[in-house]
Amino acid sequence: MLKGKNVVLAVTGSIAAYKSALIVRLLAKQGALVKVVMTKSAIDFITPLTLSTLSNNPVFSDFTSSKDKGTWNNHVDLGLWADYMVVAPATANTLSKMATGEVDNFMMAVYLSAKCPVYIAPAMDLDMYKHPSTKDNISKLESFGNTIIYPESGELASGLEGEGRLAEPEHILSFLSNDIKSKKPLFGKRFLISAGPTHEPLDPVRFLGNRSTGRMGYALAQRAFELGADVTLVSGPVSLELPNAGIKRIMITSAEDMFGAMTEHYDSVDVVIMAAAVADYTPMEVSDIKIKKAEDDLKIPLKRTKDILAYLGENKKSQTLVGFALETNNEVENAKKKITKKKLDFIVLNSLKDKGAGFAHNTNKISIIGKDNNVIDFELKSKLEVADDILQHLIKTIN
Repeated sequence: MLKGKNVVLAVTGSIAAYKSALIVRLLAKQGALVKVVMTKSAIDFITPLTLSTLSNNPVFSDFTSSKDKGTWNNHVDLGLWADYMVVAPATANTLSKMATGEVDNFMMAVYLSAKCPVYIAPAMDLDMYKHPSTKDNISKLESFGNTIIYPESGELASGLEGEGRLAEPEHILSFLSNDIKSKKPLFGKRFLISAGPTHEPLDPVRFLGNRSTGRMGYALAQRAFELGADVTLVSGPVSLELPNAGIKRIMITSAEDMFGAMTEHYDSVDVVIMAAAVADYTPMEVSDIKIKKAEDDLKIPLKRTKDILAYLGENKKSQTLVGFALETNNEVENAKKKITKKKLDFIVLNSLKDKGAGFAHNTNKISIIGKDNNVIDFELKSKLEVADDILQHLIKTIN
């Protein structure tokens, strides 16, 4: 959820500030771009150098640079840069300032300039946290639209036991990711997506295959995950890296392998997108040893593979089923036949006649055809943009 997102982490003057180093590191490991803002009292607990090194960015604590008082740190630009702002730890003093809008430091100026969602993780001693003024400030901040990551119970710096302990960095990151995901349009939807070719073995060294790279299916998996879906990706043999660690990937080789993986997970998902280029035929016999070159021509008897998409259509319950059609002639007519024959909700058509479409390209040019035979044509786009178009159409279909 945080990959490629801009996050401002605001650190205030609490003994728990040492945990901010772990928060920065976890954000960075999830692929976020992090800039740290510190109050001057926070510097007493953890050095800016530590947080600058971990974030790979300068740390801001004042309106002007400490080395060059003529250099202005633009709090407005920083607030607008952020996709998310996280205040952790947030002291009772900072909560009060945020609730009343008291701008007496750089961090508060960034907060009031931010247009993004703000997450606040309080940290203080037990009695301070329980005080009515603190509770009132937290309620007021929530009424402003901020999200509170509530403190945990445990041993406090004072030696007391109870609520007020800053949530552990792992819990803060988990809360942040889950909350962001819950606001996405595909949150709660379980996707099963196939991608890539299948390889049908002839002997230990040879196979029948096709030119599919898997890029379209992988782009769909990436965008579906970014839109909040739980994604299982069934992938044929490709050289692509998993676009996000949150996607569950099942690697297969043959059409029979893909049939097994798709049918195994079919009943537990809401949406299936069959973007793989599955072989229609497979050798009737597979040699245990390498087939030697002979003087005569080689004849290889082939048999039909199982039609995975047709099987899924026949056994469909409440799932939304999306197919792909790669055609070279009579494109629209052939695609429309597949919608009815395989009981699809819609089909994505691309033609090898279109320059930049089909296999081995970073681009694709598609048409989406629905059960009503309505055809929506799209321009040539990157496969990630094509994935966006398909998923936006899907969202309209399932809502």
